[in-house]
Amino acid sequence: MAEVLVYVDHVDGAVRKPTLELLTLARRIGEPVAVALGAGAENTAAALAEHGAVKVLTHDASEYADYLVVPKVDALQAAVAAVSPAAVLVPSSAEGKEIAARLALRIGSGIITDAVDLEAGDEGPVATQSVFAASFTTKSRIAKGTPVITVKPNSAAVEAAPAAGSVEALAVTFSAAATGTKVTGRTARESTGRPELTEAAIVVSGGRGVNGAENFAVIEALADSLGAAVGASRAAVDAGWYPHTNQVGQTGKSVSPQLYIANGISGAIQHRAGMQTSKTIVAVNKDAEAPIFDLVDYGIVGDLFDVVPQLTEEIKARKG
Repeated sequence: MAEVLVYVDHVDGAVRKPTLELLTLARRIGEPVAVALGAGAENTAAALAEHGAVKVLTHDASEYADYLVVPKVDALQAAVAAVSPAAVLVPSSAEGKEIAARLALRIGSGIITDAVDLEAGDEGPVATQSVFAASFTTKSRIAKGTPVITVKPNSAAVEAAPAAGSVEALAVTFSAAATGTKVTGRTARESTGRPELTEAAIVVSGGRGVNGAENFAVIEALADSLGAAVGASRAAVDAGWYPHTNQVGQTGKSVSPQLYIANGISGAIQHRAGMQTSKTIVAVNKDAEAPIFDLVDYGIVGDLFDVVPQLTEEIKARKG
Protein backbone atom coordinates (compact mmCIF):
# COMPACT_ATOMS: atom_id res chain seq x y z
CA MET A 1 0.00 0.00 0.00
CA ALA A 2 1.28 3.48 -0.92
CA GLU A 3 2.47 5.81 1.82
CA VAL A 4 0.75 9.12 2.57
CA LEU A 5 2.66 12.01 4.13
CA VAL A 6 0.90 13.83 6.99
CA TYR A 7 2.33 17.14 8.17
CA VAL A 8 2.21 17.25 11.98
CA ASP A 9 0.89 20.36 13.69
CA HIS A 10 2.22 20.23 17.24
CA VAL A 11 3.33 22.49 20.09
CA ASP A 12 6.52 21.27 21.79
CA GLY A 13 5.56 17.67 21.08
CA ALA A 14 1.84 17.95 21.91
CA VAL A 15 -0.01 16.92 18.74
CA ARG A 16 -3.01 19.06 17.85
CA LYS A 17 -6.35 17.44 17.00
CA PRO A 18 -6.43 18.34 13.26
CA THR A 19 -3.33 16.19 12.72
CA LEU A 20 -5.02 13.18 14.32
CA GLU A 21 -7.97 13.74 11.99
CA LEU A 22 -5.58 13.76 9.03
CA LEU A 23 -4.21 10.38 10.11
CA THR A 24 -7.75 8.97 10.02
CA LEU A 25 -8.24 10.28 6.48
CA ALA A 26 -4.77 9.16 5.37
CA ARG A 27 -5.57 5.56 6.31
CA ARG A 28 -8.35 5.58 3.72
CA ILE A 29 -5.88 6.06 0.91
CA GLY A 30 -2.66 4.49 2.16
CA GLU A 31 -0.25 4.09 5.07
CA PRO A 32 0.27 7.31 7.05
CA VAL A 33 3.83 8.58 7.40
CA ALA A 34 3.96 11.57 9.73
CA VAL A 35 6.43 14.44 9.35
CA ALA A 36 7.14 16.20 12.67
CA LEU A 37 9.43 19.24 12.69
CA GLY A 38 10.93 21.52 15.31
CA ALA A 39 11.30 21.38 19.07
CA GLY A 40 9.67 18.32 20.60
CA ALA A 41 9.24 16.54 17.26
CA GLU A 42 10.39 13.17 18.64
CA ASN A 43 7.88 13.44 21.49
CA THR A 44 5.01 13.28 19.01
CA ALA A 45 5.70 9.64 18.09
CA ALA A 46 3.54 7.95 20.73
CA ALA A 47 0.38 9.92 19.89
CA LEU A 48 0.97 9.57 16.15
CA ALA A 49 1.55 5.80 16.39
CA GLU A 50 -1.61 5.41 18.47
CA HIS A 51 -3.59 6.98 15.63
CA GLY A 52 -2.14 5.06 12.71
CA ALA A 53 1.27 6.46 11.75
CA VAL A 54 3.43 3.59 10.52
CA LYS A 55 6.48 5.85 10.53
CA VAL A 56 7.38 9.24 11.99
CA LEU A 57 10.00 11.34 10.20
CA THR A 58 11.49 13.95 12.54
CA HIS A 59 13.87 16.87 12.21
CA ASP A 60 14.72 19.62 14.65
CA ALA A 61 16.59 22.82 13.84
CA SER A 62 16.47 26.40 15.05
CA GLU A 63 15.32 27.52 11.60
CA TYR A 64 11.79 26.22 12.23
CA ALA A 65 11.31 28.63 15.12
CA ASP A 66 13.46 31.51 13.87
CA TYR A 67 12.12 31.83 10.32
CA LEU A 68 8.71 31.72 8.65
CA VAL A 69 7.29 28.82 6.61
CA VAL A 70 10.12 28.14 4.13
CA PRO A 71 12.19 25.81 6.36
CA LYS A 72 9.09 23.66 6.81
CA VAL A 73 8.54 23.60 3.05
CA ASP A 74 12.18 22.52 2.59
CA ALA A 75 11.62 19.66 5.05
CA LEU A 76 8.39 18.50 3.41
CA GLN A 77 10.06 18.59 0.01
CA ALA A 78 12.83 16.38 1.41
CA ALA A 79 10.20 14.01 2.83
CA VAL A 80 8.44 13.79 -0.55
CA ALA A 81 11.75 12.93 -2.23
CA ALA A 82 12.49 10.26 0.40
CA VAL A 83 9.07 8.61 0.48
CA SER A 84 7.47 9.18 -2.98
CA PRO A 85 4.04 9.36 -1.35
CA ALA A 86 0.60 8.91 -2.87
CA ALA A 87 -0.42 12.26 -1.37
CA VAL A 88 0.61 14.94 1.13
CA LEU A 89 -1.99 16.03 3.71
CA VAL A 90 -1.69 19.31 5.63
CA PRO A 91 -4.07 20.94 8.14
CA SER A 92 -6.04 23.86 6.64
CA SER A 93 -4.67 26.60 8.89
CA ALA A 94 -3.36 29.85 7.44
CA GLU A 95 0.20 28.57 7.78
CA GLY A 96 -0.73 25.10 6.56
CA LYS A 97 -2.21 26.43 3.33
CA GLU A 98 0.87 28.53 2.64
CA ILE A 99 3.13 25.55 3.25
CA ALA A 100 0.99 23.37 0.97
CA ALA A 101 0.90 25.94 -1.83
CA ARG A 102 4.68 26.44 -1.78
CA LEU A 103 5.26 22.69 -1.68
CA ALA A 104 2.93 22.02 -4.62
CA LEU A 105 4.74 24.66 -6.67
CA ARG A 106 8.13 23.20 -5.83
CA ILE A 107 7.26 19.61 -6.73
CA GLY A 108 5.20 20.54 -9.78
CA SER A 109 1.92 19.22 -8.41
CA GLY A 110 -1.67 20.35 -8.09
CA ILE A 111 -3.23 21.45 -4.82
CA ILE A 112 -6.68 21.20 -3.24
CA THR A 113 -7.43 23.40 -0.23
CA ASP A 114 -10.09 23.23 2.50
CA ALA A 115 -11.20 19.68 1.76
CA VAL A 116 -13.92 18.38 4.08
CA ASP A 117 -13.62 14.70 3.15
CA LEU A 118 -11.22 12.35 1.39
CA GLU A 119 -11.65 8.97 -0.27
CA ALA A 120 -9.64 6.60 -2.41
CA GLY A 121 -10.17 6.74 -6.17
CA ASP A 122 -8.99 4.67 -9.13
CA GLU A 123 -6.73 7.52 -10.27
CA GLY A 124 -5.75 8.95 -6.90
CA PRO A 125 -7.40 10.43 -3.83
CA VAL A 126 -10.71 12.24 -4.32
CA ALA A 127 -11.34 15.29 -2.13
CA THR A 128 -14.73 16.78 -1.24
CA GLN A 129 -14.97 20.57 -0.91
CA SER A 130 -17.71 23.00 0.00
CA VAL A 131 -17.41 25.88 -2.50
CA PHE A 132 -18.98 29.15 -3.68
CA ALA A 133 -19.96 30.31 -0.19
CA ALA A 134 -20.97 26.72 0.65
CA SER A 135 -23.65 26.71 -2.06
CA PHE A 136 -22.16 23.66 -3.81
CA THR A 137 -20.27 20.50 -2.89
CA THR A 138 -17.61 19.33 -5.33
CA LYS A 139 -15.44 16.25 -5.67
CA SER A 140 -11.99 16.75 -7.19
CA ARG A 141 -8.71 14.97 -7.73
CA ILE A 142 -5.24 16.16 -8.66
CA ALA A 143 -4.40 15.35 -12.28
CA LYS A 144 -0.68 16.13 -12.13
CA GLY A 145 2.06 15.10 -9.73
CA THR A 146 1.75 14.14 -6.08
CA PRO A 147 -1.55 15.46 -4.68
CA VAL A 148 -1.14 18.13 -2.00
CA ILE A 149 -4.36 18.51 0.00
CA THR A 150 -5.24 20.69 2.97
CA VAL A 151 -8.12 19.52 5.14
CA LYS A 152 -10.38 21.65 7.35
CA PRO A 153 -10.46 20.81 11.07
CA ASN A 154 -13.40 18.67 12.25
CA SER A 155 -13.73 17.02 8.85
CA ALA A 156 -13.20 13.53 10.28
CA ALA A 157 -13.64 11.85 13.63
CA VAL A 158 -10.40 10.99 15.41
CA GLU A 159 -9.99 7.20 15.47
CA ALA A 160 -7.34 5.24 17.32
CA ALA A 161 -5.58 2.66 15.11
CA PRO A 162 -2.30 1.57 16.74
CA ALA A 163 0.61 1.23 14.31
CA ALA A 164 4.38 0.86 14.49
CA GLY A 165 5.18 4.56 14.59
CA SER A 166 8.90 3.92 14.12
CA VAL A 167 10.91 7.13 14.40
CA GLU A 168 13.39 8.00 11.67
CA ALA A 169 15.55 11.09 11.25
CA LEU A 170 14.73 13.13 8.15
CA ALA A 171 17.69 14.56 6.28
CA VAL A 172 16.96 18.20 5.42
CA THR A 173 19.08 20.74 3.54
CA PHE A 174 17.70 24.24 3.90
CA SER A 175 17.44 26.42 0.80
CA ALA A 176 18.82 29.95 0.53
CA ALA A 177 15.26 31.25 0.88
CA ALA A 178 14.82 29.52 4.25
CA THR A 179 16.30 32.46 6.14
CA GLY A 180 14.58 35.15 4.10
CA THR A 181 11.95 36.11 6.68
CA LYS A 182 13.07 36.19 10.31
CA VAL A 183 10.76 36.07 13.31
CA THR A 184 11.67 39.10 15.43
CA GLY A 185 9.22 38.61 18.28
CA ARG A 186 6.28 36.64 19.60
CA THR A 187 3.34 37.57 21.80
CA ALA A 188 1.46 34.78 23.51
CA ARG A 189 -2.25 34.71 22.76
CA GLU A 190 -4.33 35.57 25.80
CA SER A 191 -5.95 32.36 27.00
CA THR A 192 -9.73 32.32 27.49
CA GLY A 193 -9.82 28.72 28.66
CA ARG A 194 -12.04 27.90 25.68
CA PRO A 195 -11.17 25.73 22.67
CA GLU A 196 -9.57 27.20 19.55
CA LEU A 197 -12.42 28.44 17.33
CA THR A 198 -11.47 26.59 14.15
CA GLU A 199 -10.83 23.31 15.99
CA ALA A 200 -13.73 23.30 18.47
CA ALA A 201 -16.30 20.50 18.37
CA ILE A 202 -18.98 22.98 19.49
CA VAL A 203 -19.25 26.67 18.57
CA VAL A 204 -21.74 29.12 20.08
CA SER A 205 -22.00 32.38 18.11
CA GLY A 206 -23.72 35.71 18.61
CA GLY A 207 -24.79 38.29 16.06
CA ARG A 208 -26.54 41.61 15.70
CA GLY A 209 -29.36 40.39 17.93
CA VAL A 210 -27.01 40.29 20.94
CA ASN A 211 -27.27 44.08 20.85
CA GLY A 212 -24.10 45.07 22.69
CA ALA A 213 -20.71 43.93 23.92
CA GLU A 214 -21.94 43.57 27.50
CA ASN A 215 -24.63 41.12 26.35
CA PHE A 216 -22.09 38.66 24.95
CA ALA A 217 -21.85 37.35 28.51
CA VAL A 218 -25.05 35.42 27.73
CA ILE A 219 -23.37 33.77 24.72
CA GLU A 220 -20.20 33.05 26.71
CA ALA A 221 -22.18 31.42 29.52
CA LEU A 222 -23.84 29.01 27.10
CA ALA A 223 -20.50 28.27 25.46
CA ASP A 224 -18.85 27.56 28.81
CA SER A 225 -21.64 25.23 29.86
CA LEU A 226 -20.97 23.18 26.71
CA GLY A 227 -17.16 23.47 26.70
CA ALA A 228 -17.51 25.36 23.42
CA ALA A 229 -15.72 28.10 21.54
CA VAL A 230 -17.35 31.52 21.10
CA GLY A 231 -17.93 32.95 17.63
CA ALA A 232 -19.41 36.18 16.33
CA SER A 233 -20.97 37.43 13.11
CA ARG A 234 -19.41 40.22 11.08
CA ALA A 235 -22.13 42.63 12.25
CA ALA A 236 -21.19 42.00 15.88
CA VAL A 237 -17.48 42.35 15.17
CA ASP A 238 -17.88 45.52 13.09
CA ALA A 239 -19.91 47.04 15.93
CA GLY A 240 -16.98 46.41 18.28
CA TRP A 241 -18.89 43.95 20.45
CA TYR A 242 -16.44 41.06 20.04
CA PRO A 243 -12.86 40.62 18.72
CA HIS A 244 -12.24 40.06 15.02
CA THR A 245 -10.31 36.90 15.92
CA ASN A 246 -13.68 35.32 16.76
CA GLN A 247 -15.46 36.29 13.55
CA VAL A 248 -17.07 33.43 11.66
CA GLY A 249 -17.75 33.97 7.97
CA GLN A 250 -16.32 34.59 4.54
CA THR A 251 -14.07 37.40 5.80
CA GLY A 252 -13.46 35.72 9.15
CA LYS A 253 -12.78 32.13 10.12
CA SER A 254 -14.32 29.04 8.61
CA VAL A 255 -15.54 26.46 11.11
CA SER A 256 -16.99 22.98 10.76
CA PRO A 257 -17.90 21.79 14.27
CA GLN A 258 -20.14 18.92 15.29
CA LEU A 259 -22.59 21.48 16.71
CA TYR A 260 -23.03 25.17 15.78
CA ILE A 261 -25.47 27.35 17.73
CA ALA A 262 -26.29 30.71 16.10
CA ASN A 263 -27.91 33.29 18.37
CA GLY A 264 -29.36 36.50 16.99
CA ILE A 265 -27.73 35.87 13.59
CA SER A 266 -29.87 36.51 10.51
CA GLY A 267 -27.97 34.10 8.28
CA ALA A 268 -26.52 36.31 5.55
CA ILE A 269 -24.54 34.41 2.90
CA GLN A 270 -21.28 35.89 4.23
CA HIS A 271 -21.82 34.21 7.59
CA ARG A 272 -23.19 30.99 6.13
CA ALA A 273 -20.02 30.57 4.06
CA GLY A 274 -18.04 30.21 7.28
CA MET A 275 -20.22 27.66 9.10
CA GLN A 276 -22.48 25.86 6.63
CA THR A 277 -20.45 22.64 6.76
CA SER A 278 -21.19 22.25 10.50
CA LYS A 279 -22.64 18.81 11.21
CA THR A 280 -25.64 20.02 13.26
CA ILE A 281 -26.86 23.65 13.23
CA VAL A 282 -29.19 25.23 15.78
CA ALA A 283 -30.48 28.81 15.53
CA VAL A 284 -32.22 31.10 18.00
CA ASN A 285 -33.82 34.16 16.41
CA LYS A 286 -36.98 36.15 17.12
CA ASP A 287 -37.56 36.72 13.38
CA ALA A 288 -39.33 33.64 12.03
CA GLU A 289 -38.42 34.73 8.48
CA ALA A 290 -34.67 34.99 9.12
CA PRO A 291 -32.66 33.24 6.35
CA ILE A 292 -30.74 31.23 8.95
CA PHE A 293 -33.83 29.03 9.43
CA ASP A 294 -33.48 27.77 5.84
CA LEU A 295 -30.20 26.18 6.86
CA VAL A 296 -30.68 24.81 10.35
CA ASP A 297 -31.40 21.35 11.70
CA TYR A 298 -33.23 22.84 14.69
CA GLY A 299 -34.65 26.34 14.99
CA ILE A 300 -36.08 28.25 17.94
CA VAL A 301 -38.19 31.34 17.23
CA GLY A 302 -37.82 33.52 20.28
CA ASP A 303 -35.85 36.21 22.07
CA LEU A 304 -32.33 34.93 22.68
CA PHE A 305 -32.31 36.66 26.09
CA ASP A 306 -35.18 34.41 27.13
CA VAL A 307 -34.07 31.23 25.36
CA VAL A 308 -30.29 31.13 25.86
CA PRO A 309 -30.22 31.52 29.67
CA GLN A 310 -32.84 28.76 29.99
CA LEU A 311 -30.79 26.53 27.71
CA THR A 312 -27.66 27.26 29.75
CA GLU A 313 -29.37 26.40 33.02
CA GLU A 314 -30.82 23.20 31.57
CA ILE A 315 -27.39 22.08 30.36
CA LYS A 316 -25.87 22.80 33.78
CA ALA A 317 -28.66 20.87 35.49
CA ARG A 318 -28.19 17.84 33.25
CA LYS A 319 -24.45 17.89 33.87
CA GLY A 320 -25.11 17.52 37.53
